[in-house]
Amino acid sequence: MVLFSPVSNGAKVSGTLRIPRLVKPVVAVMSADRELIPLATGRMSEILGEVDVESPAYVFDFTDYYHAEMGAPLFKQFFSFRQLQKPEFLPHLKRKTAACERMNRTPGGGRPVNLDPGYWSDAKLVLASTKNYSHRICIGRRIFAEIILRYHKGKLQPMEWTYPDYRTTLALEFFEKVRKSYLQQIARFGI
Repeated sequence: MVLFSPVSNGAKVSGTLRIPRLVKPVVAVMSADRELIPLATGRMSEILGEVDVESPAYVFDFTDYYHAEMGAPLFKQFFSFRQLQKPEFLPHLKRKTAACERMNRTPGGGRPVNLDPGYWSDAKLVLASTKNYSHRICIGRRIFAEIILRYHKGKLQPMEWTYPDYRTTLALEFFEKVRKSYLQQIARFGI
């Protein structure tokens, strides 16, 4: 039985595999201790290289989900990193950020810092998670990914499941800067 036969008549093959472009790493850092944000970002810089775009820190008051574990009020800040990566680095980065969170657990077992890694690619923001859900896909070894924002019709648009703080003007302005930085890098390197 033949499942696939080669195209021999010169017909164009539509299923050609393409190498994906490099992507721009991003990390959201959240903590009840504002002083931990630059320390955590410094640790991320050891892994990802120099920060090139950062948002202002803001009060994360969209949910009280993290209060029992992390305290309140919570502060959050977004960062992007200059060094472009292959998209398949994301599961590795999520495991690294989870290890950083575990290393710094409080005596009660809580995390003093929450690190949410992802990347900007062409026209979308992708975040990694250890939790599966209907809109997430497995990208390897119990790590899942989801598109949070997309660039469509000339602007950034949230998805139906996008977290409330990623819908704010602050977040949309930050990720627009990340998008522009990424496009400049891609154009400069011709990739």
